[in-house]
Amino acid sequence: MLIGVMSDTHDNLPKIAAALQLFAGRGVAVILHAGDYVAPFALKLLLKTGIPLVGVLGNNDGERAGLKALCATLYDPPHRLHLGGRLVLLTHDPAGLPSQPEADLIVHGHTHSACIERGEPLVVNPGEAGGWLTGTCTVGVVDLDTMQAEIADLGPQETTPI
Repeated sequence: MLIGVMSDTHDNLPKIAAALQLFAGRGVAVILHAGDYVAPFALKLLLKTGIPLVGVLGNNDGERAGLKALCATLYDPPHRLHLGGRLVLLTHDPAGLPSQPEADLIVHGHTHSACIERGEPLVVNPGEAGGWLTGTCTVGVVDLDTMQAEIADLGPQETTPI
């Protein structure tokens, strides 16, 4: 089972669309979002794909009630779920994780720095899909059958926020 992982989209609609196109092209079964959508209009775009979405809120998600009203599978972090026979822990800020989390896969964001830590558990930070901080827009793809992960580049961020 392939899953798409993303975080820190920060209202960047063109990069959200690019991520969704990549996920659809790869045949991901579920998208996990590790927070910082920012506004409900960004979440609306994520929900248009037909690919199931499970997410957590991040520290920059100010309109929490509006976000939660749009998506029944949006949770306060951390959130545990079972996918493809694996226990997944989804959170925004990794600082809040227990020192010995019981999970096969941990997905987090917040640092805007893409990273894969292979081991038990497998830890994936897909980096920032929005690209506002680093100028680099990335997401991740995880194969839950093989527990292999990769970071995919969505191309550079071409404009800066006003």
